[in-house]
Amino acid sequence: MPVTGLPPYDPGNIFARILRGEIPARRVHEDAHALAFHDVNPQAPVHVLVIPKGPWVSAADFHAGADADAIAGFWRAVSKVARDLGLEAGGYRLLTNMGPDGGQEVPHFHVHVFGGRPLGRMIAQRGG
Repeated sequence: MPVTGLPPYDPGNIFARILRGEIPARRVHEDAHALAFHDVNPQAPVHVLVIPKGPWVSAADFHAGADADAIAGFWRAVSKVARDLGLEAGGYRLLTNMGPDGGQEVPHFHVHVFGGRPLGRMIAQRGG
């Protein structure tokens, strides 16, 4: 069932073009459900993006429209990437953004995997 209120998927977005092999990427993992590659503007010593192989704009869109195998396979790929990059011992952060208010820059659902140093608090506590 489609999620209402989302922008239509743009097949010309950079991640769709990477999936089609039109743009190179430093790949770290690929399987039937996901592709993982290094971010071109890393925000941590390890900063990898994991994208599903399908036209999904957001997590809600992906979970509403993808089949159970695609969803499970994608999240297994996210975990495998973190493990394969040696992030399990020290820890890591997963982040996904949605829409302009969430800071989403590419309109293709994706998960950022950050690690390689202490990342600190994600959101500062506020007094009172």
